Amino acid sequence: MGKEQASSVTHIDDDRFKVTEWRFAAGAETGWHVHGHDYVIVPLTDGTLGLDVPDGAPFTATLTQGVPYSRREGVHHNVTNAGSAPLAFLEIETVADTAAHRRRETLQRFMAAWNARDVDALMGCMAEDCAFHASAGPDTEGRRFVGRDAVRASYAAMFDSFPQAAWTADSHHVAGDAGLSEWRFIGTDKTGKTVDVQGCDIFRFSGDLIALKDSYRKNRG
Repeated sequence: MGKEQASSVTHIDDDRFKVTEWRFAAGAETGWHVHGHDYVIVPLTDGTLGLDVPDGAPFTATLTQGVPYSRREGVHHNVTNAGSAPLAFLEIETVADTAAHRRRETLQRFMAAWNARDVDALMGCMAEDCAFHASAGPDTEGRRFVGRDAVRASYAAMFDSFPQAAWTADSHHVAGDAGLSEWRFIGTDKTGKTVDVQGCDIFRFSGDLIALKDSYRKNRG
């Protein structure tokens, strides 16, 4: 006969957070599960957790009432009350991180496509209704390219202007519908002149794809 199952009550479940209260009788367990989101545990009682993991020996962890801890998505385990008294905790999952991770992956693919000089792959990261604002141009926003055909042509022109180019030291960040990529551009243009500058792109997303790429870079004098 298996162990008693821990009980749970979901208090919040929206597009940003899922908050679940878990209660364990002595010896009760959750069963094996994989966490799909980053999460925070807030103990409601003192206690001792028993933790079974796929690739290691079981171990225990001490809970202290009111002292939280956090874990990343992907944790795979079975959680048991290893003490003699009931215990309880709140599990707070950051549900919005799923969209953020997908969008961050889009930015990583986008950067890889620039370094591969692959216009098709670049456009595969752009939304159907997309725009690109260059770092220089006649408008307040820089030179504006609106629509897939105009954006595609501007990306191809960049490769034509710089037969050799690399975007390095990149990092990518996402918050809500906005994204930021930081990079260092090192390129050689058709005349043989080398350009070496730091810059960034600010993005707006439509779903998981880029609706707007807004570029900024240092101007070396």
